Amino acid sequence: MIKDVSDLEVYKESLKLLPDLYSLTKKLPKSEYDLVLQVKRSGKSIASNISEGFAKRVSDKEFKRFLKIAIGSSDEVITHLRIIAIVQPRLFLNAKNLAEKYKVLSKRINSLHTNLQSL
Repeated sequence: MIKDVSDLEVYKESLKLLPDLYSLTKKLPKSEYDLVLQVKRSGKSIASNISEGFAKRVSDKEFKRFLKIAIGSSDEVITHLRIIAIVQPRLFLNAKNLAEKYKVLSKRINSLHTNLQSL
C-alpha cells in the first residue's frame, strides 16, 4: 500500500536521475547558463509535482492533474537534453543516454496516471 510519496517508484526514479542531470550540466560552458537553469528547474519539477499531487490528492482527478504536469516537465527535460546534444556535440552521447532514461520515466508516470485507481 502507498502511504507516502516516497513509496511511489516514479517519485524515487525522478530523484535518482537528478545527480546525472546535474553532472551533465556541469560540463556545459558558462555561455549556456540559461539552458543549465532551465534543465535543472524542469528536472526538479518532476518530483515536486508528483509530491504536491500526492499531498493534495483529495481526488484522483487532482492527482492526475499534477501527474500530467510532471510528465510535461519530464518531456521538457528531454527537449533540453536534445538541445544539449545539438549545441554541444561532445556531450551528445551523455545527453542522448540521459534523455532515454527520462523517456522511460515519462512513460512510467503516464502509466501511473492511466492506472491511478489502483493506488
